[in-house]
Amino acid sequence: MQFPKTLRRVVITGIGCVSPAGIGREQFWSSMREGRSGIRKISRFDASDLPVRIAGEVVDFDPDQYIPPKDRQHVSHAVAFAIAAADLAFRDAGIDPRQMELDERRGIGVVLGSGGASLSFVERQYRYYFANEAKKASIYSIPTATPGSLASEISMPFGLKGFSHLISTGCTSSTDAMAYAAQHIAMGRIDSVLTGGVDAPLAHSILLGFCSMKVISPSWNDEPTRGSRPFSLDRDGFVLAEGAYLLLFEEMEHALARGAHIYGEIVGYGSTCDAHHRVRLDESGVEPSRAMTLAMADAGITPADVDYVNLHGTSTDLNDRIETRAVRLALGERAYGVATSATKSMIGHPQGASGAAGLTATLGGMAGGFAPPTINLEQADPECDLDYVPNQSRPLEIRHALCNCIGFGSKNSALVVKRYEP
Repeated sequence: MQFPKTLRRVVITGIGCVSPAGIGREQFWSSMREGRSGIRKISRFDASDLPVRIAGEVVDFDPDQYIPPKDRQHVSHAVAFAIAAADLAFRDAGIDPRQMELDERRGIGVVLGSGGASLSFVERQYRYYFANEAKKASIYSIPTATPGSLASEISMPFGLKGFSHLISTGCTSSTDAMAYAAQHIAMGRIDSVLTGGVDAPLAHSILLGFCSMKVISPSWNDEPTRGSRPFSLDRDGFVLAEGAYLLLFEEMEHALARGAHIYGEIVGYGSTCDAHHRVRLDESGVEPSRAMTLAMADAGITPADVDYVNLHGTSTDLNDRIETRAVRLALGERAYGVATSATKSMIGHPQGASGAAGLTATLGGMAGGFAPPTINLEQADPECDLDYVPNQSRPLEIRHALCNCIGFGSKNSALVVKRYEP
């Protein structure tokens, strides 16, 4: 599926994020530039009986600012994160949908990507029911547990009348959601879409489930900031994280007509499936490589045009090796001459929000002239032999960037973002 670039161009005009590494675009970008980790000991619940007690947890955030008192027992942290990030994105874009005429609000859609949506809320409700505390359970247990309700929870407070959709494809969810949003704008179906990713998986049973899969690092409970170690020889699993990374996509002429600042342009997308295993990628790396190749072809560029690659970089043994192999296949010899890095080294793994987090970090590097680092890369795995910008950011002019995601179910998706040029 290709963007009909002869029709309309899709640009990014607003960025809002609620992340373990900072709330708001400027704080997040500052953390990316400085290589500052947002991973810490879990404080929201008692994790003392679990083998993993660290996470990319959002702190210094007051959900009561965004959720009315009557709704607090009926929604998850994901909803508060999403509304906050949406508000920040709209403010950054210089618009307030609540002050718009009805016809204008009909021109703004919502497409979110989320792996678990409100799973932490579901866990809480099940606890109430099965502990014979049904009286404490929300009367909205069923509709709120429906993943698509998360998109509606953004549409309602801002009065957005465009489509309101949620895409859940595991870790590639937000990449796929952003591509879906861009395609609708490019095809002339809508002018503006609030898109990106939200996930809030920090709950006792969810963490226990990931621990049972042995995909989370148990080794850094006493040194949380060192826990996420993509491509490092001693990596032993990812660090679970939460957050919301939302962006306003607009048709270029629509954005220019209102004098909007433009951060970048979405120019390509590719997606494939290994059709291999529920959680393991095919070790050949062929299909994630093909997703990146399709994204570059869609953008009309070659590997020589790629200045930076934002990697999925989970910090798991197998995935990091396969992704490295896939980049080598997709970029050929160029793979050894391009800066690459893993945002997850600083924020952990926000599941379905991964692609949006990576794009937000990439836009920070594009705006600030730097390549974000991969921190905690103390001794590289010999099988992971690319330039991962170890430990410190590096000055870099980024014109074209490739943002890669891979996920459960052997799904692979990639976006190409370009520095805006009239």
